[in-house]
Amino acid sequence: MRPATAAALSIALFACSDVGRYVWVDDYPEKARPEQGFIIGVGDTIQMRVYGQEQLTTKAKVRGDGKMTLPLLNDVVAAGYTPASLGQQLETRYKEFLKNPVVSVSVEEVQPLTIPVGGEVSKPGVVTVDRASGAGVLQVLIASGGLTEFAHRDRIFVLRGGNPSPQRIRFSWDGLTHGDAKAAAFALQQGDLIVVE
Repeated sequence: MRPATAAALSIALFACSDVGRYVWVDDYPEKARPEQGFIIGVGDTIQMRVYGQEQLTTKAKVRGDGKMTLPLLNDVVAAGYTPASLGQQLETRYKEFLKNPVVSVSVEEVQPLTIPVGGEVSKPGVVTVDRASGAGVLQVLIASGGLTEFAHRDRIFVLRGGNPSPQRIRFSWDGLTHGDAKAAAFALQQGDLIVVE
């Protein structure tokens, strides 16, 4: 089965079933991120340079487990860090092998998010979102052609966490279009589904 077909089927199943309770986006307890800036994610390609040690300079892709393989260090967790904080972590780890290592990390290629959208939208399917631009729920809904005339404007859900019991995070169209702070700042993640009832 093609990924887009499988995604559409899973959206249809979610849309037709009662997946439990929901939480309004204003009450959703997102993990606080002490770091500001771009966060490295699965599928991103990272360039790592160790100054004065060109044989250690490498380019690696962040695997599905959030790690990448680097010379001397083997597997290192990269997902969830900013490039600067990952560079600091790598400097600490390379001190075991080098005197005063200076490490720089840059993101060479950003893996986009793929967000399945279903229910009462004009064009159900999978929307590709550029993570670097910080596109949110409203942008994905607009890319899906907007809500149909049958949509409940206060029953927009982001399903997060997968089977058997994903979290249902509820949004309203008014909250999204009027720029309510929490709704506008909500960060979509790989694996999220959007369903409009």
